[in-house]
Amino acid sequence: MSSDVSRGIPLAVSLEDVREAQKMLSGVARATVMEGSRFLSGLVGAPVHLKCENLQRTGSFKVRGAYVRIAGLSPRERAAGVVAASAGNHAQGVALAASLLGVRSTVFMPEGAPLPKVAATREYGAEVRLHGQIVDEAVRAAREHARETGAVFIHPFDHPDVIAGQGTIGLEILEQCPEVRTIVVGVGGGGLVAGIAVAVKALRPDVRIVGVQAAGAAAYPPSLAAGEPLSIPAPATMADGIKVGRPGDIPFRLIEELVDEVRTVSEDDLSSALLLCLERAKMVVEPAGASPVAALLADPRSFEGPVVAVLSGGNVDPLVLQRTLRHGMAAAGRYLSLRLRLTDRPGALAALLEVLSEADANVLDVSHVRTDPRLGLTEAEVELHLETKGPEHCVVVGTALREAGYLVMP
Repeated sequence: MSSDVSRGIPLAVSLEDVREAQKMLSGVARATVMEGSRFLSGLVGAPVHLKCENLQRTGSFKVRGAYVRIAGLSPRERAAGVVAASAGNHAQGVALAASLLGVRSTVFMPEGAPLPKVAATREYGAEVRLHGQIVDEAVRAAREHARETGAVFIHPFDHPDVIAGQGTIGLEILEQCPEVRTIVVGVGGGGLVAGIAVAVKALRPDVRIVGVQAAGAAAYPPSLAAGEPLSIPAPATMADGIKVGRPGDIPFRLIEELVDEVRTVSEDDLSSALLLCLERAKMVVEPAGASPVAALLADPRSFEGPVVAVLSGGNVDPLVLQRTLRHGMAAAGRYLSLRLRLTDRPGALAALLEVLSEADANVLDVSHVRTDPRLGLTEAEVELHLETKGPEHCVVVGTALREAGYLVMP
């Protein structure tokens, strides 16, 4: 095991552990590709590469840690089966890993878990039980199941074997991009960034490791300031994969020692990053997986390159993707919603649409209201949703409407 230089206490996971995990995962987890991003490189002023764990088996990095954890169980523990709780990625990782190892698995998922993720978890071989409205309730049910049946509870991030498995990504990054100077990783409970930091810092202590949390679910900054894991009430973010209210005890210790910085990003940053990944990199990435890109977009010149951003997963529910992309277009100034009033007469709506056409705005949706006590006898209100070319074009559209005599409502 590696040692904590500042405290003289052994860390829970070492480089040797990660290397053993890499051997164990040979033929199981893919060594995912690394793609360059010309657009992000231009923003950062240095090469930016995307480590595509969204293309991993089950669609995320989680299968790495789950497999190493289950493979390390004794024959007696394997015979008892394993149990986990998750709303998506960890569920699928445990289900596949257990199936590959011939171990029975039960996964508790919230009743509101996205149907595609529930179906995928079943298809990978797990018995799925829907319980509770949030992941915390599913976790309690899974732990109770473990007590009642003797099944081994597989924690998503707070176990040395899981962290070692995730750390194999760090070894791959150094092999694929030996000149790397900064690695940016999304952070929920902390298992992924902790594992990567263990591997990378042991071999390249000069590489800067930056963790990224959603601002609405950022438990690490206050915990690091306090020197111990702290819980935050009601974490809220679109990035379900990193929506964790309390750091894991083992990852926290590793992150405290090895990770250089933990930043936060806004929901607008996340949605803009998801949109960029889809449009520029042709990558379907879930909001949590796009969090490193969000950090690059938020403050591109603060990263020393070459930079590697880890796209941790791509299991995004289509409905969430639709909403997030629309939000991302709005954040990028490419989606404009507005209300305006016009005279209620034949041809008035057609005339309005002609103005928008001349301004080169694409009308996505129109809502026409005539009966409302706020309106005058001869007035109608129109709500428009427009696709635009960016912030400057939004100004052009608004100016064209006002010059045509339309009253744009606040």
